[in-house]
Amino acid sequence: MKINLERKDDNYLFELTNSRGHKVILDNTSQENPQGVSPMESLLMAMAGCSSIDMVSILKKQRQEITHFAAEVEGDRVQVNDAKPFRNIHVVFQLEGEIDPKKALRAAELSFEKYCSVSMTLDPKIKITWEVVVNGVKAA
Repeated sequence: MKINLERKDDNYLFELTNSRGHKVILDNTSQENPQGVSPMESLLMAMAGCSSIDMVSILKKQRQEITHFAAEVEGDRVQVNDAKPFRNIHVVFQLEGEIDPKKALRAAELSFEKYCSVSMTLDPKIKITWEVVVNGVKAA
């Protein structure tokens, strides 16, 4: 896996390109009028995407009919010396369709405990929590 980065202005705007030519724009969001996402936002985006791919894959194999899938990821950061890493990350998955809530909850558990490479790459001190809502009802 390889990513190329190129600076696009006189400040902090960067264009990152993967080996297939797909691009992401990063910027320093603490500056005025940022033109891209921050690196920390991109990390949350990567985790949302990774775990969502896992969940959809698992649920499709179980023949669950997903008509809508969305996720909201929120990260809580803490000052550690000069850095502000995440301390906690919480994910809320919203699913609609002919879906067994227990299967959806188990799919999320499997993603974070076994399959999601992004969350497994993070420092184990970061507490990752999740909840699953199926057709407007929180799965338990």
